[in-house]
Amino acid sequence: MMATLSNADIITKTAQFVKTTLKEAEGGHDWWHIDRVWTNAKHLAQIETCDKIVVELAALLHDIADSKFHNGDEEIGPATAGKFLKSINVDDAVIEHVQQIIRNMSFKASFGNVSFHSPELAIVQDADRLDAIGAIGIARAFTYGGFKDREIYNPTIPPNLNMTKEQYKNTTAPTINHFYEKLLLLKDKMNTATGKKLARQRHTFMESFLEQFYQEVQ
Repeated sequence: MMATLSNADIITKTAQFVKTTLKEAEGGHDWWHIDRVWTNAKHLAQIETCDKIVVELAALLHDIADSKFHNGDEEIGPATAGKFLKSINVDDAVIEHVQQIIRNMSFKASFGNVSFHSPELAIVQDADRLDAIGAIGIARAFTYGGFKDREIYNPTIPPNLNMTKEQYKNTTAPTINHFYEKLLLLKDKMNTATGKKLARQRHTFMESFLEQFYQEVQ
């Protein structure tokens, strides 16, 4: 029987697994994205009441197999995370909690009925959403847009503010539209008081960027 690892060893092994798995990942969803979300999550976990090991593992594994890079398969992420955590003998209850967070934390998950809630989900979701806005969020949006060969801007294609989940998953709209369809909405979807405070500053920066962008376009 495999010896039970300390929490510190579990985190170290998980970080190494993620770093190795995502070494060829698209720039907006690579190890450095994970590292930033992990850092954000640890910061929020110091302030909020939560199970810190669940928060750190979910932050590290939340994009281990993002559905948008796996033909829309929304179970491959939780399954990959679960298989790895089981291989290092993590407690079953912790594994189940981490899988539920991965399953329910994404923006597209909010298009349906999210029946799972926990303080740990709230923290990891905020940590991830903070990395989707502000200067980093702008850089990630255009990186992914380039990866998908999308236009930067096309004034003849207006943002769709009433998309279904399937429309959101399959959109090919210009990257500027993504600001209105997701990024500018995140400030009001934050869960924690600290997350909300940090999001306001990053939101304001995005608004300034868009103002400058339209001045230059016009």
